Formats: sequence, C-alpha cells, structure tokens
Amino acid sequence: MTRRLTTIKDIAKALGISVATVSRAMRDTYDVSAETRKLVLDAAAKMNYRPNFNATGLVKSGTHKIAVIIPAITNYYFSTVITGIQEYALEHNYQVMLYLTNDSAYWETKVVRELSLSSVDGLLACITSETSDFSHFEELVEADMPLVFFDRVPETVKTSVVVQDDYTGACMATEHLIAQGYSKIAHLAGPPGLNLTQQRLQGYLDTLKKHNLESYGVIHSGFSDENGREDISTLFRGASRPDAIFSVNDRKGFGVILWLREQGIKVGEEVGVIGFTNDPTSKIISPSLSTIAEPAYEIGRKSCEVLIRHIQKQSYPKQAISLPTELIVRESTQRGVYGKGYGLHSKPV
Repeated sequence: MTRRLTTIKDIAKALGISVATVSRAMRDTYDVSAETRKLVLDAAAKMNYRPNFNATGLVKSGTHKIAVIIPAITNYYFSTVITGIQEYALEHNYQVMLYLTNDSAYWETKVVRELSLSSVDGLLACITSETSDFSHFEELVEADMPLVFFDRVPETVKTSVVVQDDYTGACMATEHLIAQGYSKIAHLAGPPGLNLTQQRLQGYLDTLKKHNLESYGVIHSGFSDENGREDISTLFRGASRPDAIFSVNDRKGFGVILWLREQGIKVGEEVGVIGFTNDPTSKIISPSLSTIAEPAYEIGRKSCEVLIRHIQKQSYPKQAISLPTELIVRESTQRGVYGKGYGLHSKPV
C-alpha cells in the first residue's frame, strides 16, 4: 500500500499552529518570524515533506500560473470550459496548468496533495463523480490557497463556486415534456453524491408535483451513453413503462435514443427524450435530441475571473454564481410533425 504523503496540515498539527501559518512560513512571507519559519522548515524536513518548489515558486509577487483540475477533457462540456478558462487567463497574463483525474477520486486527491502551494497562485476544480472526502481541498482553503469550484461542486468546502442553474434547467426540461403531452416521465440521474445530480433531480420532482404527476422512475448511474442504454433497458423491463425520459446529460440521452431505435420504438412519437448539455452530437443524432443548453464557455471565463480576483485581493468575498440555461427543442420531443408547441422559454434549433 502506498504511504500517504505528509501534508502541511500534518506539520501544522505536529507544531500546534495553523495551516495558514505553515503555508506562509514556507513562502517566507513578511508576517512570519524567522524563528517560526525555521521551526516549520525543520519539522518539514523531519517529516519528509516534499513540496515541488520551482525557481519562480518562491517569488512573493506570484507565479502567474493557475492549476485546473477536471475529470476529463474528451467531452464537449469540459473542452469548452477549458477554452473559456484559458482565454480569460491569457488575457490577464496567467498561464494554465491542466490536471486530469480521469474521474477518479484517488487521482484527484493525489494531484491536490502533491500540488505545490508555491508553484501556482490558485486552483480551479471540478470534482470527480466519486469524490466523497473533500479534506484535500479543505487543506488548501486552510492554507489560504485561492480556490474556485465549477460545475461539480462540493457543498462542504466553503469557497467560491460557478455553476449553471441546474434546478431551473431541470424544471424547464420537465415542463417541456409535460407541454408536449407526456405524463409518464422518468429521470436518468447522475451519481447521487454530486450537487448537480441533486439539483436536476429536485427540479424534475418539483415540476412533476406542480402538475400532480408521479415519477415513473429515477435511476442513478454515470454519465456515459452506455449508462443510458443500461438505464433505459432497466426501466423498460418494469411493469410500468415511461413515455418520456429526462436524461441528466446528453451522452446518456444518446444511449437512450439508440436503444429505443434498436427496439423499434419511435423516439418522440412513442417515447420523448430530452438531455442536458447541448453537445454538438445532439444536432446530428437521428432523431436530433432536445436538450438544456449549458453555458460551458461562460462558466470557464467566469470561474477564471473569480479566481483571479481572489488571487489579486485576499479579502475578495466568496461568490456563488449560477449562470442561466436554455431549452433547445429538437425532434426527440416532438409528437407528430409539429408537436404540440415548443413549451416555455424554448428555442428551436
């Protein structure tokens, strides 16, 4: 078994001082005495603490580098977020260091714990779908490291967040299905521990309740098209089959559409399907997928803007920013050639 690396939290506990003091001592800031700094450095050496110091990392004016931790880069949403982050960072003379976790809580923890506080000025993070212990992020907050979460955010770490309005988006998706005449609506949800999963599920349930409708099933799983195939297959093995599916994201929606077609079930006419992302594939799959468009590029820019404000001003207040989503109506929710209308706040594409 791999031995856990010593963290600055371990050093702080051993010396009986705060994590923030240890962090400042290692960066040799003006408000830490030479005696305290020596105490910290001696303890770090004895405890085999190995920060990744680099030549520019100890410069008090900062590195002008920010770290970005994301679960994946191969899907549309994250690649678009990264574009927004990088453009804003470059406009403000910051370099972006990208770290991929492959949606693994182990790799996320390893990346964060081995990230040198002296090599970057701040961190943008999107947690994995399996992360349940957030102590590695809490250690950064205690060490005064500027930290902003985007998209997938933990509720327990008290720092700035930038997200899309998942709850309202889910309400719009469910309202649209009801407006199209569907009444037996199921929800293919994401992993239960994620804030976005909870918000989208709650929007779906509240909208059903508003219209005096019952849920025709909720299944929690991952975000892939294969998850979508497996989930819809499970639903259709039951006694009460849904006539519409609200998928937590587009990729699961793609899996649903492909499975329904393989079973000879007419998408739209017999079973409506709506997703959440506005992935470019949603336009070209047949039938095209109705969806809730997420402002991925804007989330990237705004999260980077908030992080840089925290870097430049330590007293900058915590932000909780929610950007609006938009209903995009396509063929997968149309009953007949024209359907029964586009529903509320819709934009046909």
